[in-house]
Amino acid sequence: MPHIALVTLVVRDYDEAISFYTDALGLELVEDTDRGDGSRWVVVRPRGAQGTGLLLARAKDEAQRASIGAQTGGRVGFFLHTEDFAGDHARMLAAGVRFLEEPRHEPYGSVAVFEDLYGNRWDLLQPE
Repeated sequence: MPHIALVTLVVRDYDEAISFYTDALGLELVEDTDRGDGSRWVVVRPRGAQGTGLLLARAKDEAQRASIGAQTGGRVGFFLHTEDFAGDHARMLAAGVRFLEEPRHEPYGSVAVFEDLYGNRWDLLQPE
């Protein structure tokens, strides 16, 4: 098994999620297929990446809706690596992404925690 292909992220609405992850975070929509039952197979990943992507899955019931934004219990659960921390941080701020802290420099790299449109916590990280 060479890698994890997809990680599911439960969302409220396909189109608002696609807009946020592509426009605000700069990810690429790599698949949006109607499954014929009102659901869609929606995958986003960093532009040009061949690795893990996010499967954006619309909540189907109240239990799934309750998990939106809290899938990792309030911990940072997603890590978005960058090669241009300052540039991506500025672009994301301009796109309305809510950062929970000022950028900081740690022994492992430059990092800042942000929330997606649902409140899931992410690290924007440029490794050393």
